[in-house]
Amino acid sequence: MSTTRDTGRPIRRLGFLTLGAFDRADPATGLDEGLTLFERAEAEGFDGGWTRTRHLQFGISSPVAFLSAAAQRTTRLTLGTAVMPLGWENPFRLAEDWGTVDVLSRGRLQLGVSVGEPRGYDEIAQHLYGDASEHQDFSYARVEKFLALVRGEHVSSFEGVEGIERYTRSVQPQSPGLADRVWYGAGSPRSAAWAGEQGLGMLISNVSFAGAPGEISATRFAESQVEQIAAFRAAHPAGQEARVAKGAVIIPTDTASPSQRRLYEEYAESRRARTSVAHGPRGMMFDRDLVGPSEWIVEQLASNAAMREVDDLILELPFDFGVDEFTQILRDGANHLAPMLGWSATS
Repeated sequence: MSTTRDTGRPIRRLGFLTLGAFDRADPATGLDEGLTLFERAEAEGFDGGWTRTRHLQFGISSPVAFLSAAAQRTTRLTLGTAVMPLGWENPFRLAEDWGTVDVLSRGRLQLGVSVGEPRGYDEIAQHLYGDASEHQDFSYARVEKFLALVRGEHVSSFEGVEGIERYTRSVQPQSPGLADRVWYGAGSPRSAAWAGEQGLGMLISNVSFAGAPGEISATRFAESQVEQIAAFRAAHPAGQEARVAKGAVIIPTDTASPSQRRLYEEYAESRRARTSVAHGPRGMMFDRDLVGPSEWIVEQLASNAAMREVDDLILELPFDFGVDEFTQILRDGANHLAPMLGWSATS
């Protein structure tokens, strides 16, 4: 096994993220393969498995249902969302759903959330909220309401028995500790500071914002995320101990076959134009993909200022590969890459 390198804070927890891609004509196969990855990741010693919500796409549109199934096929792996956009959700119903999954999984949820108006809202608003579509609040208040509900906020003045039915003032089931396992998907110093003030965990991904369009570099992207991490920890009650998890498309090729390596390199090349410039009025940036032997990937991460501040690493699996490719990436991530970043597998 390769020697551990100085890459800043050691990686405390290793996770992976799947989009659960499926064929339009056969969604069951793709979703079941996604669940299989949770089983295989647990066997390799991973700490967590994560999903990303994909509305109106051929991927996981209901992480509640998907992770409920994953909870029944694993025993130790934490189950996360990175992230679930709350603009599509009712906080009351979500508190009931996630409370149920957390109880069934014995407290294994790690919930990453975000706020903002859903993409294409003008078209979907009536389908999503009907006549109430013009009165929705897509601000941080949506997260605050969800947190209050999972902490037991009273929503009814009545508690007791009516006929043969027993009622309570709070949404049920209550799962103690769930609110302490909520993360926020930050993309700017402002949102990062807000997450810190709330005492949440912070998720950063392969997306950030430069403030203006134009060419970018890996250094500029990392600097942007360092700025966010600093704002988050400065505002968080735990200070420098506040947890930050980073998701990135990282594909170790240590045991990959020649055909798999070609596939991965072609994939990264197809995305290079997207990752070299900032897009749109806010300057949306995408982190570069890292494809290669673990030794080389660790060298790249060691020079990444943001990566040196991260506690948890989440390997983001691309959309279009097969279960064999995903399994190889997970295996090399756990057996070659992560140990060089200071991580040790959970037995």
